[in-house]
Amino acid sequence: MGFKDHFSGHAREYQRHRPRYPAALAAHVASLAPVRGLALDLATGNGQAALDLAAHFALVCASDASASQLAHAHEHPRVRYLRHRAERLPYRDGYVDLVASAQAAHWFDFAPFHAEVRRVLRPGGLCALWTYEKFRVEPALDACVDAFYRDVIGPYWPPERRHVEQAYRSLPFPYAEIPAPPFELVTEWRLPQVLDYLGTWSAVQRYRSATGADPLPALAARLAEIAGDDAPLRLRWPIHLRIGRT
Repeated sequence: MGFKDHFSGHAREYQRHRPRYPAALAAHVASLAPVRGLALDLATGNGQAALDLAAHFALVCASDASASQLAHAHEHPRVRYLRHRAERLPYRDGYVDLVASAQAAHWFDFAPFHAEVRRVLRPGGLCALWTYEKFRVEPALDACVDAFYRDVIGPYWPPERRHVEQAYRSLPFPYAEIPAPPFELVTEWRLPQVLDYLGTWSAVQRYRSATGADPLPALAARLAEIAGDDAPLRLRWPIHLRIGRT
């Protein structure tokens, strides 16, 4: 079965317009690792989470099935990029300290993925999966984005999106789970940056492909009426982390 590729066609935009994770998230994950030797960042995309983990681990092997995504990945002396799927890990048994995946685990084929994670992790090794939902700004703008998400592009979301909406609680997670503190991703963006980010949503891409039309200009006009084009907006995304040991 081929991997579920919703982002290779706009990998450059994904690299430019996706927000960065708070440094405290990787620091917390690393603090629980039995050893800080080798971490895997699966479905790394352009390597955002890999760079954060590299501040804490001797080596991060960051992989993705998409050659286009890897072509736009950020370089780092302790990050090695590989091309492979999350369900087939080219590492020997019991060799890995952490397996992580950021904003991607909902696309995986769960049974073979978890079998591979359990195989490569050392005893007491960690699996950490996290995701973030829609951003929140203020009630009027949030209501407008929610209506766009639900009523305009809603039919174009892949079914796996439900796992994000359910804060990853619906994902199979066969590990001894560790309670995770809350984390939040925060940016200060103006409206054009917000729209650039929305353009990376898989449902927006699928809407464009299916209809030949772009749903963002109409949304941009409505958001401009609420917030203006130039006013800085404080966007907050709640992050949901699931972390556990073998």
